[in-house]
Amino acid sequence: MEINTQGLIEGIPYTASPNCDDRPPAAEIEVLIVHAISLPPGEFGGPDVERLFSNTLDCDSHPFYSGLKGRQVSAHLFIRRDGSMMQFVPFAKRAWHAGESEIEGRNRVNDFSIGIELEGADDDPFEEAQYQALAAVSRLLVAQYELMDFSRIYGHSQIAPNRKTDPGSHFDWPRYLSMCRA
Repeated sequence: MEINTQGLIEGIPYTASPNCDDRPPAAEIEVLIVHAISLPPGEFGGPDVERLFSNTLDCDSHPFYSGLKGRQVSAHLFIRRDGSMMQFVPFAKRAWHAGESEIEGRNRVNDFSIGIELEGADDDPFEEAQYQALAAVSRLLVAQYELMDFSRIYGHSQIAPNRKTDPGSHFDWPRYLSMCRA
C-alpha cells in the first residue's frame, strides 16, 4: 500500500467528495482522527454513508436522515465492516470531518488532521478486518507525514467531547495501537 502524488492510496476505490477544500497555507498533517458511522444508525453494508459523503443522500428515505439535510461532511477514508476501504478526499486536502473541535490546545482540527470513518456504532464491537485495515493505513500515514505519530491519534469523542461519542466504548484502543506498532 502506498500514497500516490495525488494523495490517494493506490488500489483503493476513490469517489471525490465535494465536502473538502484546500488546507490553510503552511498547514501540515499532524493528527489522525478515528470516527464511526452507520446509516441508518446501527445498520451496516448499505450505500448511504457514501451518499452522505458525496451529497447524494435522499434525506426523505429514512426518518433519521431529516437531521442530515444540508449537512456537508466527509472523511478522507471509510473502512467497511469487512475491512474494505474507500477514499473520498485526497490527504493533501482538508476533509470536513471534525466539525467544531479542539485537540492539543488547538481548534479547527480539520486544518491539520486526517479523518477515517469506521463503519460502526457506539454500541457494537468493531470487526477484526477493520482493525487490520485501520492499523495498516495508520502505519502508512505515520510513515508518510513526519509530524504524525502513534501518540497523536484521537477519537472523535476526544476532540469534540460535548458533541460526539464515536468511535464509542467498544473501540479497543489498546488492541488497535498495539497492531499499529506491530
